[in-house]
Amino acid sequence: MAEVEVRNLKNEVVGKMDLEDSVFAYNASQTLVWEAVNAFRAARRKGTHSTKTRAQVRGGGHKLWRQKGTGRARMGTIRSPLWRKGGITFGPRPRSYAQSFPKKKRRGAVKVVLSDKLQHGLLTVIDDLTLPSHKTREFLDVLKDLELESKTLVVDDRENRNLYLGARNLQRVKMVPTLGVNVFDLLNHEHLLISKRSLLELQEVLQR
Repeated sequence: MAEVEVRNLKNEVVGKMDLEDSVFAYNASQTLVWEAVNAFRAARRKGTHSTKTRAQVRGGGHKLWRQKGTGRARMGTIRSPLWRKGGITFGPRPRSYAQSFPKKKRRGAVKVVLSDKLQHGLLTVIDDLTLPSHKTREFLDVLKDLELESKTLVVDDRENRNLYLGARNLQRVKMVPTLGVNVFDLLNHEHLLISKRSLLELQEVLQR
């Protein structure tokens, strides 16, 4: 089994915990992570783009000039796609970009990234992430004590309001609940800071 040190907010080692190899020593193709990121980003696209067809463009439906005898090309309506401000032919319509991505593959991609962070020492486990207040300055002091200067993903229970309020104003820090951990955020943040209880919960979910 893999092993990781458990620290307190003063960066003092207070214990160790064993991690399941099925989660933190997971070996799979990097293509799996690429597929998971693509599926995640595709699902975030709004898909609200829209253009008007000739049936939706405002304008008269009367014939602009007679069919023959003028020397001009025949034309039936100013809403024609051939005219400026006319309808758009084959333009984008509202749609969903979401891709079907199996749950097992999504969890597998998360395990690949977690295994990599553990291997490279980018995973910090805290026995308790409870802060005395919601002030951002106090959370900055915690990050300084833990020597976390890079982009950091913080994971703890949603009910930890002081931590959420203290971290939300920091550009290089993002807090997510335990069940909100995804492969995109893990890759977008160099370091992972997680409480012991959240790590155990996340490990249990990923073993299913």
